[in-house]
Amino acid sequence: MLLTRHLDANATLVSLIQPLATRDGFVPTELPEVKVLRASCDVARGPQIYEPSLMIIVQGSKLAYLGPRTLEYGAGHYLIQALSVPFECETFAMPDAPLLGVSIAIDRALLGELVLAMGGAAGRSVQAQTPESMTSVVLDDTMRGCVERLLHCLHDPLECKVMGQARLRELMFTVLRGPQADVLRALVEQHGQFARISASLNHLHEHYTEPLNVETLARCANMSASTFHEHFKRSTLLSPVQYLKRLRLLKAQQLLLGEGLGVAQVAHRVGYQSTSQFSREYKRYFERNPGDERAA
Repeated sequence: MLLTRHLDANATLVSLIQPLATRDGFVPTELPEVKVLRASCDVARGPQIYEPSLMIIVQGSKLAYLGPRTLEYGAGHYLIQALSVPFECETFAMPDAPLLGVSIAIDRALLGELVLAMGGAAGRSVQAQTPESMTSVVLDDTMRGCVERLLHCLHDPLECKVMGQARLRELMFTVLRGPQADVLRALVEQHGQFARISASLNHLHEHYTEPLNVETLARCANMSASTFHEHFKRSTLLSPVQYLKRLRLLKAQQLLLGEGLGVAQVAHRVGYQSTSQFSREYKRYFERNPGDERAA
């Protein structure tokens, strides 16, 4: 009986996403913070980066590879991406049962407001060690209900306008009462290392085309350069230089696929001074030449 109820509930989520997912990839909705996702076939393991978000899959499944960790998230789980960290992702889907999901951007202002209203860290100790930047969480009945109400809202522009932010607030409140709340609380702990690294990542994403200055990033995090380097690598599993390189290459891939620019144009656009160096590093990371990206 319990399994039947879960299957029926999941079928409802599928039926709500299908009309919104008009093509493969991420599709915008009436709410700027929310996108729906569709993939009509398997997608081989490859590099990826998401903005801080919740990723809820209702049909099909994904595997995320982050350092030594492998995270599975499908119809029974959702992914919390607390920091924008490069990882590798593999998608499993079929033409008659495409992968369907919804992505909800994490609004730090809303998060901070909710944490404050809930009493900050009172009653719960934020972990002393660095939280995991990416975690997989069971999609329980309470969370499933929040997602269903949000999706219903997306089908009605007036309801979206009037109730959309309330639906997002309800969903984020539910996540903050869940088993992986500490990682989200850590994002808004003003004096915590995790929140400081998040601030430095925001700066890096805004200025990734410029030469990297570790001292500037350390100042964004209000840390010494050595302390910053240590905590940055602990949070992202990469040094600042490695992170910048991967971010530039992932942005370059988006430009090659989305805007049809030439290789030299893309290299310059993402901050490379040398096109040949860009091509070498691109091939090493994606295992194909940038000029072959469209064909691949």
